[in-house]
Amino acid sequence: MKCKRLMAMLIVLVAVLPGAAFARDDDTLSRSLERQMTLNRERYGIAGQALLVAHDGKVVFRGVDGEADVKTRRRVASGDVFPAYSLAKLFTSTLIMQLVEKGQVDPDTPASTYLPGLPATWRTIAVRNFLDHTSGVPEYFDNRNGAGAAADTVFAPDLAGVFTSLADRPMQFAPGTDTRYTQTNYLVLAALLEARYRKPYPRIVETRILGRLGMRHTWLGPAGLPPRGVVTSYIGKEGRLQQEQDLAWPAYAYGHAGLYLTLDDLGRFLRAMTSGELVGKATLRRLWQPRTLSGGKRGWFAAGWEYGESDGYRQVGHDGGARVRVRIVFKNSLDEDVHVFAYLTNGSTRNVWSRVLVDSAMAATAPERFTAEALSERLVTYALQAPVEGDVQAQARTIRAGGVLDAAELERLVNTTGYAVRENLGVDAALRVFELNTVLFPASANVWDSLAEAHAAKGDMDKASALRDKARQLAVPAGEPPPR
Repeated sequence: MKCKRLMAMLIVLVAVLPGAAFARDDDTLSRSLERQMTLNRERYGIAGQALLVAHDGKVVFRGVDGEADVKTRRRVASGDVFPAYSLAKLFTSTLIMQLVEKGQVDPDTPASTYLPGLPATWRTIAVRNFLDHTSGVPEYFDNRNGAGAAADTVFAPDLAGVFTSLADRPMQFAPGTDTRYTQTNYLVLAALLEARYRKPYPRIVETRILGRLGMRHTWLGPAGLPPRGVVTSYIGKEGRLQQEQDLAWPAYAYGHAGLYLTLDDLGRFLRAMTSGELVGKATLRRLWQPRTLSGGKRGWFAAGWEYGESDGYRQVGHDGGARVRVRIVFKNSLDEDVHVFAYLTNGSTRNVWSRVLVDSAMAATAPERFTAEALSERLVTYALQAPVEGDVQAQARTIRAGGVLDAAELERLVNTTGYAVRENLGVDAALRVFELNTVLFPASANVWDSLAEAHAAKGDMDKASALRDKARQLAVPAGEPPPR
């Protein structure tokens, strides 16, 4: 009898512990995430994928799905190596934050203080502006012809040649006034690290990150990759997967590109970040903060990590080639209720945004906590359903009844999801989401304008024109005559 009472008390205790809302049993969580991966593969035409989810330092899900090589039909294995593209920037950011933590680099001091030889017009630009892509320096890498032109890309022989070629190029904007994701920023930071440590950048990464964490299946550049166990890269063209040649980056670019690793190695790195092993938690708390630029704009990055907020959580992470993404989700502290998501793919027919995939994983993991991501995933499902009379009004009523977001957040989320659907699933599906937003917010000029854009993209210019007129009328302040 005493044992039964004790068991009952333990059950009640677990139910009220912090984090209990997340504590779905392992089998339930695994089934939910496995279903989501299958759905994502079928929905977006993903070739192969790997997903890791952790909570408070414990891996709660680790799975693979699909094909590492479409031609041979080889399935993705748990130890396969994926190109991680711009996730390389997170190593550079981490190394800079280590120097900041030691007091050896001041993020608000010009980078030229630590790195002589920068072009004259760059010499007053602070380290923080290079770190957060707010420097305004010109881009050195021209990829306007798309990924298919990778084999034809010609790089300067060395970093000095890159800086010389950019010296007379105009700035994109005044430093600290705007954000523009530019690879040149991380050329500067990698060179700063080399100047500080007096050794090549790859050796710095090996000493201070890879060797320290036992990341034995991570490479900068393809030269050392194993002959087997590397996924084939694909890009979607005309609804089909086409094998893509990875760009042969020069060694001086490894601070921003050319990263290859396994899911487990990526998990080790992210676990070390959240535990304070690589950079102290106090330093991260100080540097992972939203940034307001001069002029009032909000920056996109915090110490080089993409920054956002949702459902009372902060989110930091990064995209890699639009195919892979990592995201760390936490409240105000890294001491508890910290979620980590790492989603790797080797390409998809629809070139799905990596952000959409991580959002879907968050929704499948804890929909009661990540309500915005859960609603976004639900909207994607709704967008793909065959229209039924009255379903728009019914969907709007259900969303209003849920009451999970305030009006401004809800309008923004539905609109953002509409654009994501348009890019990843086509304009017909997106029209359903944009139309839903006009039912939810009929007095908003912006939602009617977004619906007009979608009709214009479909080629229905008369409908688009009528909707734009409606948007213009709604945008007129009260008491003013409507536009003629």
